[in-house]
Amino acid sequence: MRVLSRETHFKFMDRRGLAAIISAVLVIASIAALLIKGLNFGIEFTGGVELEAGFSQPTDVQEVRDRLEAAGFEDSQVLYFGSRQNIMIRIPPRDGGDSNELRESMLDVLRPLDSEVAANRFSVVFPQIGAEVAEAGSLAMIFVLIMIFMYIMFRFQWRFSLGAVAALVHDVILTVGFFALFQFQVDASVIAAVLAVVGYSLNDTVVVFDRIRENFLSLRGESPAGVIDRSINQMLARTIITGVTTLLVLTALLVLGGEAVRSFSVALICGIVVGTYSSIYVASAVALWMGVSAKDLMPPEPDESGLDDLP
Repeated sequence: MRVLSRETHFKFMDRRGLAAIISAVLVIASIAALLIKGLNFGIEFTGGVELEAGFSQPTDVQEVRDRLEAAGFEDSQVLYFGSRQNIMIRIPPRDGGDSNELRESMLDVLRPLDSEVAANRFSVVFPQIGAEVAEAGSLAMIFVLIMIFMYIMFRFQWRFSLGAVAALVHDVILTVGFFALFQFQVDASVIAAVLAVVGYSLNDTVVVFDRIRENFLSLRGESPAGVIDRSINQMLARTIITGVTTLLVLTALLVLGGEAVRSFSVALICGIVVGTYSSIYVASAVALWMGVSAKDLMPPEPDESGLDDLP
């Protein structure tokens, strides 16, 4: 089944100036949101206590939240974990006290709701561990960008490398800025989602670049902007199908998956939307602005300087 019954002829590169302005505004807004609001870090980064409580019957999270706040456990995060009988409770770090005593005091608060409530899992996360997670995530992102630059440069050309890295940085900043603006919680799953977005965006970018290289070598005499436009149009149906089907799955996960996977789903949805956009209007446009042309992709001519000296 073809989504587009005929070949399209959209002039994407004619609008790259407008797209650059839109991208610049969004990047500046994302950075401003990060500086003004900051990120709403989860327990993995800030430290705290995490209790997975198992109830013998379905329990309302709002009742659990109200009882915890009344008992002095302010700013607690309460959400379903897999089912309505398993509830995850996260509270900020508390000074002093034994962890076993803290666990029992939390269970005592919940027993009026269900006398058979039990602690399926209890853990204390220290802020130092959160700092290590944040550092490891940042180093992983830097390493990924360096490796991607080298891979694209080896497979295509350094101008394409700049375009691909610019698109990935654009996607990461916009996704993180979206989380800062709407204060979605950032936990370890969001770091994994951002890295997955990098892989998704890179895959789409590499497919477009591969078609651009083929057309540069076959369409002699056409302008670089025309070659890029034709390449994007040829891959447009694939891009639409991949993006829409992935978004359908993620939307179902967001709606039906519950709070436990909410941040992960939001990060992937945001990243796929901006990643699809950036593979067209950031990666390809940057390569064009850097002056990519057919001669940059031509194989080197053999050195014939020493042929005349042969007997």
